[in-house]
Amino acid sequence: MELPSPAVLFAGFLFSLIGFIAFRYGKKQQQMKTMIIGIALMVYPYFVPETWMLYLIGVALCAGLYVFRGG
Repeated sequence: MELPSPAVLFAGFLFSLIGFIAFRYGKKQQQMKTMIIGIALMVYPYFVPETWMLYLIGVALCAGLYVFRGG
């Protein structure tokens, strides 16, 4: 079994942290879209094997947070 590269570990930590913050914010503000995107940000790194896809999906989900921030 091969250990993940530092780039993968950093991306997983960064996007999971952003997801946790988004989930907590969405729960506090009762915004379901924000909560769902936050959960997606926390979970998806476990299922994406490629580093470039990890960053691409993470940036897309963060952009979704920005677009749907109003509720």
